Amino acid sequence: MSLLIQSVVNGLNQGAIYALIALGYTMVYGIIRMINFAHGDFIMVGSYTLFYTIPLMIHAGMPPWLSLFVAISVCVFVGVAVEMIAYKPVRKAGSMSALITALAMSLFLQNLAMVLFGANPKSIPAIFTLPVLEFFGVKIQSKYLLTMSIGIVIMLALSIFVKSTRIGKAMRAVPQDKQASTLVGISVNRIITTTFALGSGLAAVAALMYCSTYPRATIDMGSMMGLKAFVAAVLGGIGSIPGAMIGGILVGIIEIFVKVYIAPGWYEAITYGILIIVLLVKPTGIMGKNIGVKV
Repeated sequence: MSLLIQSVVNGLNQGAIYALIALGYTMVYGIIRMINFAHGDFIMVGSYTLFYTIPLMIHAGMPPWLSLFVAISVCVFVGVAVEMIAYKPVRKAGSMSALITALAMSLFLQNLAMVLFGANPKSIPAIFTLPVLEFFGVKIQSKYLLTMSIGIVIMLALSIFVKSTRIGKAMRAVPQDKQASTLVGISVNRIITTTFALGSGLAAVAALMYCSTYPRATIDMGSMMGLKAFVAAVLGGIGSIPGAMIGGILVGIIEIFVKVYIAPGWYEAITYGILIIVLLVKPTGIMGKNIGVKV
């Protein structure tokens, strides 16, 4: 029983991280119908930012978690720069050109990180110093509960933002009809840039959550996590914010349970196998909807 509770907590913690990353994928796809495969590398950028800024915060006598705001600023800057420099010129060039550009940007960011930070992994100092709690004889680290709470609050806040605010409504209007959106005064380019900024900020938060659980930064960490978050986005229904949340949680729980109860070496194969099954059985995902096209 104790192992089951521990596995559920670990799965929810892992799933919350995937869900935040998947939200970045689904937001960008929902606006411009493009998969930003460089999104996972924004997490790498955020992690290296935490590595360099946490010691500065500690030296200044401030809480280490304040480095999150620096990481958010850096990730937003990188995300917006990537959108304006790389993606904006190829928006109208077709999905294949956009896909190639996204993959090229991912490789560029990884190689740039190797040049700037080196190939060796970086050990990140402790972000949260919290006690270990005990429930029904099961010891659970408080930081897991904290990171899960952060993820849930942010996901709920994002849902409210998209549904209730003026910018959120504009973000929902643009993919429906870009020309009509322009006619009613919506700046399509500004909304797209805002979407990239939000997604990049979420990547910084995901980096904080990941590094508090696995305190290390590597140049390829974003690509691996990004692929799993992409599976989560497809599973939940890419383009759907609630779907990204559900997909992330499911992938996190499945991954942990496979590690603990089935075969530790098979968890990644099963994760990618889920993607194949979903594409074959229900390509639109759990929360996705079939959209008919008139011909």
